[in-house]
Parts: sequence; C-alpha cells; structure tokens
Amino acid sequence: MPGIVLSFKVSRVSFSLSGMKSMGIPLKRYKREYEHSYAPGVFATLEMLQHRPDRALLVLLSAEGSRNEGVRKIEDICSRKGIRTEVNDSAIERISAKQNSYAVGVFSKYGATLSPDANHIALVNPGDMGNLGTIIRTMVGFGVKELALIKPAVDIFDPKVVRASMGAIFHIAFRYFDAFEDYRAAYRRNVYTLMTDGRTPLEQARFKTPCTLVFGNESTGLPGQYLEEGDSVRIRHSAEIDSLSLPVAVSLTLYEATKGQFGVGEPSQP
Repeated sequence: MPGIVLSFKVSRVSFSLSGMKSMGIPLKRYKREYEHSYAPGVFATLEMLQHRPDRALLVLLSAEGSRNEGVRKIEDICSRKGIRTEVNDSAIERISAKQNSYAVGVFSKYGATLSPDANHIALVNPGDMGNLGTIIRTMVGFGVKELALIKPAVDIFDPKVVRASMGAIFHIAFRYFDAFEDYRAAYRRNVYTLMTDGRTPLEQARFKTPCTLVFGNESTGLPGQYLEEGDSVRIRHSAEIDSLSLPVAVSLTLYEATKGQFGVGEPSQP
C-alpha cells in the first residue's frame, strides 16, 4: 500500500498569560506610575527597535499580522538583537483599546539630559498628548532634538504621545522642569518666546544659537511676563482667527528658524 503523507500547517497562535504578565511586566492599560510604556503600531515599534533597542523589553505581535512587511522587519530585528517577541492578541487589545495594531513595543522608561550646546524647544504646561506627539515629530523633521517640558505637563511616555509622534520620541532627549526659572538657571542661552503680542514678526527674527524657542499652553499661550524672558516673537496671520494651534505655531517657527544656522539637520530628500 502506498504511504500516506499528512501535511500540517502551523499557524501563529494568540494566547493570554496568567495574571496578564510577561517577564514580570503587567501587560495592562498604561498608567503613569508604571516603569514601562508601549509603542503602539508597527511603525512606532520599528522606531523603538532602531533607536532605543537598549530599552526594549518585549514586542507583542498580532496573529493577524504575519504577512505584514513591517511585522517581518520587527521579527528580523528582534531575532538579531535578542529581543523577545510574543504573539498575544488579548494583551494588544487591552493596551491599544479600540485601535487596531499588528505590533506593540514594550519598553522601559528612561531619563535624559539636554545638551547645553544644542538648540531646544521649551513647552510651558502642554496639556494635549496628541499635540505633544505631533510637535516631537515636527522637531525631529527639522533637526531639533532637545525638548524641555515645564510642569504641569502631560506624560511624554503615554502611548498616545508615542503613537502621535510615530515613534519620533525615540529620537529626542527631553527633561521635565518644575518651573521655567529652573530651566533658565540650568541653561544660559538666547531665548525666543512665541506670543500673539510678540515684538518681532517671525519672518524678521534672527535666531542666535544656541537658543530656545518657547511656546505656551494650547489654551492660554504664554503669560504676559514672558515678554521679558527674552526676545518675543509673533506669527502674523489674518484677524479672522485669534491664534494658531500649538503644533502649527511650532512647525512654522521651526521652518523659519532652521532656514539659517539654527537646528540644521540632514538635507531634504527630493
């Protein structure tokens, strides 16, 4: 009798870990007090692996993402760097809420210091996580990678910030300060405050490096005393609006400022 050949197809299987933990890490919805956070999505996870591999703890993968090119890149990087991967759809669903993700990077939080020789962005009391992520990505796009956050301020490690930055958070250095006075005491430099009643129009401003561009809260902007903190700058626009959104103001200012010496990064690709 001819032999019978049986063919089996082994698929990736999703499973839940006892106690919702892996390697002692609670794989639950993010909380600020955790010592770890998440990079939701394939792109953010790749950025984590490429720019902060030393902080990577684990990568969670979806059983549905096996054919995704980005997932295959993640698996290749993790294999080469010895970073554990795990198929765990239930953990991804808990962490990402209603957002569909083929991958979630799990990383340990880290501190950083700001270079005294580099140009900085300072955000005073930023309150919107999506805006913060967008600003971080914009900073990296213009070659400025040092960020001061003046408290109270949102949590830069919140996954909503990481996702909004598309992983650009892993390119920058940042530091929290209790007050702007503490920042000024630590970094002696040229300061330019962006205000609706600033003295100098943006297109006429001349930025001397090293310098810091200072922006206020999304709702209230910078208080009046910041007119005396350095050279105040305003972005001219039509009278039909009272102000620009914070990410737009940062983008316009960085574009104008980096046309000269300030924050020059890699040349744009055609």
